[in-house]
Amino acid sequence: MTAHRRENRRLWDEWSDDFQAIWNANTAEGELPPAPSPLAPDAPGGRPDGVLEGVDGRAYVELGCGGGQGSVGTARLGADPVVGVDLSGEQLRHARKLRDFYGVDAQFLQGDATDLPLPDDRFELASSVAAFQMVPDLDAALAEARRVLVDGGVFVLGVPHPLYEALDNETGVVEGDYFDTGPREITIDEDYDANMVAFDRPVADLHNALEDAGFDVVRVVEHQRHAVENGDPGDADLPAVLWRVPQDVRFWAVAR
Repeated sequence: MTAHRRENRRLWDEWSDDFQAIWNANTAEGELPPAPSPLAPDAPGGRPDGVLEGVDGRAYVELGCGGGQGSVGTARLGADPVVGVDLSGEQLRHARKLRDFYGVDAQFLQGDATDLPLPDDRFELASSVAAFQMVPDLDAALAEARRVLVDGGVFVLGVPHPLYEALDNETGVVEGDYFDTGPREITIDEDYDANMVAFDRPVADLHNALEDAGFDVVRVVEHQRHAVENGDPGDADLPAVLWRVPQDVRFWAVAR
């Protein structure tokens, strides 16, 4: 494991409790925390026609599963078996709690996206949302995703949009370099011992890396945050520039 990966694992072990508290902050009393599936029909961009009609009874793995929201959400749609893999033991602790809250069947394993503790050709479906931007070796991670998928398997890859990451939300000025792939250190909290290490790849680099790893990219979705897509800049306490840029980019790809 590289020094960058060890730093990110330390960061997530420190940040996990606070992060999950923020994620669950709007959960009404008595309700279960949110667990959206990236494969749901109402996920950003929806499902491409002819690529995925449903997930019921299909084997699914979430790479960089964090608190297990995608795994639990996809298990609720009927995927079986469901496996989540993450670097952080503390994130996996939250994932197992969420699984138990919902009463679904999902297995959570600690491991690196570039060296998955999983057999070849095991899954029909895979996803990774907001995790691969913390992986130094993108090609190795995509090769592992391809290895564990069967031919024709569907992979959904989502990362923060590199333009959004280069933008200062308050001033509306591009302060970063869109073509600088990093590493870039992000201080989450001055009291934490570790920082996040990110790699902001241009959209073309992500697309081409998927193709080189053995995937056919069938759809690319650039989407804004939920409050922006469903709101008006005059009615929200958010910087107006957010209505002019995407927050994330998401790829639907099929293993060939």
